[in-house]
Amino acid sequence: MRRLIFFFALFFCTLYSLTAQQQTREQLEKQRQQLKSEIAEAQNLLNSNKTETNKSLGGLIILSRKSELQEKVVKTIDKDINILDNNIYGIQLDVNKYDRLLDTLKLEYAKSMVYAYKNRGNYELINFIFSANNFNDAIKRIAYLKSYRAFREMQGQNIIRTQNLRKHKLDDLGASKEIKKVTLISQKDEMDKLAAQKDEQGKIVQDLKRQGKSIETRIADNQRQVAKINAAVKAAIAKAIREEKERIRLAALAEAKKRADDARENERKAKVKRAEEDKAAKARRDAVLAAGKTPDPIKETVVAVVKEKKTKEVKEPELVTLSSESKILNGRFESNKGNLPWPVDNPAIINHFGTITLQSGTKMANNALIIAASIGENVKACFEGEVILIYEVEDGKYAIALKHGSFITTYSLLKNVAVRKGQIVNTGQILGKVAPNLEGNGSLDLLLSKGNGDINYDPEKWLRKK
Repeated sequence: MRRLIFFFALFFCTLYSLTAQQQTREQLEKQRQQLKSEIAEAQNLLNSNKTETNKSLGGLIILSRKSELQEKVVKTIDKDINILDNNIYGIQLDVNKYDRLLDTLKLEYAKSMVYAYKNRGNYELINFIFSANNFNDAIKRIAYLKSYRAFREMQGQNIIRTQNLRKHKLDDLGASKEIKKVTLISQKDEMDKLAAQKDEQGKIVQDLKRQGKSIETRIADNQRQVAKINAAVKAAIAKAIREEKERIRLAALAEAKKRADDARENERKAKVKRAEEDKAAKARRDAVLAAGKTPDPIKETVVAVVKEKKTKEVKEPELVTLSSESKILNGRFESNKGNLPWPVDNPAIINHFGTITLQSGTKMANNALIIAASIGENVKACFEGEVILIYEVEDGKYAIALKHGSFITTYSLLKNVAVRKGQIVNTGQILGKVAPNLEGNGSLDLLLSKGNGDINYDPEKWLRKK
């Protein structure tokens, strides 16, 4: 009985192990397909730009990204091979266990058959039954003989069942080895692709080194372009502040003039009312005198009480940067940090926000997140807001700034601008299309600032993880 329990426990444990490993392999396959999809997108990004510009710094960044994805594909295949090895090893252990179990079952079955052969005569069975002390004991001996016969049949069935399971295990072992063989071929293919990409990267690096200062000049030009856009955004914000101050000043002057006019009108009405009251009082006194009556000694005093509202002291007008609606928008923007959508599909970062070190060792501050994108690809708003600036950076290439409360996102370089200044746009709304940069590649500079444009943030920290 204990061997039977062991047999079923082994069967179910093996089945569970195979299911768990299969689920892991399925997850790895999904991950591998996702990585291949991203590699194809990076390749499309390279193909979408001009062939001669693929040997540029932007092309190198995209190719580096592609190589990183390719390395991840190779790692997933390595994990898959490890799972297959563990699976093969586990199946082989199960086969060995079945072999040992079969040996034990066959040995016991052989002993049972030998015993049955030695006691095969009907005389021995009858003698065994009739040698019982009483009738009840005889019934028990008959039941024992039946159960012993059933036990021998079960032994035979266990041997057949174990042999079938061992055969299935051998089939699984062969199938796993075939899968491993195919996976090894796939691994070699992916590693060859990775080696080719590394060689291509090396060639681009050499080309960039030969170009030397020209590449650094392009980077410096791009940074000057970003600084120029920053200055334009600050100027637009400063202009908006001046306009807001002037609006508040004019509104305050209009309110003061209205209060003064109201005060003068109230004073005129009060004078008219006092004159009418004095005239009425005089008429009453004259009527009393004409009637020969002595006027009441109580002195009549006509007091005109004019109640005026206290006018509040007018303070120097202050800039109100956030209206109630803007405060709500500002709060929503802040609460979405790390969850904003990317302005382009399938982004690949060329330069991160922060300090850039050139090949010469020169360090430059980079206030923008520079993203590679296909020329003509749609650029979308990362968050709802108001268009406060459409600035022409160079001929036919524009920068667009959106205000989200006290935060401002700026998108450059764009062509075919699809919005107008003062327009309220929604999250994901198309602003324009990607224009070629100084190298002739498609890229987008994304800036994030706050307040008067003096505080710059890393846009990558506000965007959702890719």
